[in-house]
Amino acid sequence: MAQLFFRYGAMNSGKSIEILKVAHNYEEQHKQVIILTSALDDRSGVGVVASRIGMERPAHPIEGDTDVFALVQALNPQAACVLIDEAQFMQTHHVFECARVVDELHIPVMAFGLKNDFKNDLFEGSKALLLYADKIEEMKTICWFCAKKAIMNLRVHDGKPVYAGEQIQIGGNESYFPVCRHHYYYPPQTLRA
Repeated sequence: MAQLFFRYGAMNSGKSIEILKVAHNYEEQHKQVIILTSALDDRSGVGVVASRIGMERPAHPIEGDTDVFALVQALNPQAACVLIDEAQFMQTHHVFECARVVDELHIPVMAFGLKNDFKNDLFEGSKALLLYADKIEEMKTICWFCAKKAIMNLRVHDGKPVYAGEQIQIGGNESYFPVCRHHYYYPPQTLRA
């Protein structure tokens, strides 16, 4: 039975590499997948799922006005799975459309993304996925500064923590650290990537 999955984790928890791994596993069995990602994340180019370990592959970008259900129907309504990177940037209507893919096309949808932003507020897409996903799983990583589990994302600028500003600022290790609660509130004096 197809289901809507949400796999969330802090920065550096391996979300993008997991998408590439899952896609490879399906394709190795001669099953077709559809890979989607947010058009907002342009670090490796729009429409690219890229892992920090250097692996990447093309994906179909999700824009604000994209109808995910219609896109999946147009690309391959017989796909074995839909994989979505940067799911936190989806809008609520995108999540409803993913649910339609599951319920009407009977295709599993696996969405991967951050749960909370650098201010510890939920992203719109993450909030909708937490409400509507059939299965929710945390992908774990460790704090940048200690061995505790990272549950927050610390934004940095010029070596200083940032706790205010726009919710969306695209960046990697130069802008964000995965941190435990303690190091979110009490980061070391000098912050370096």
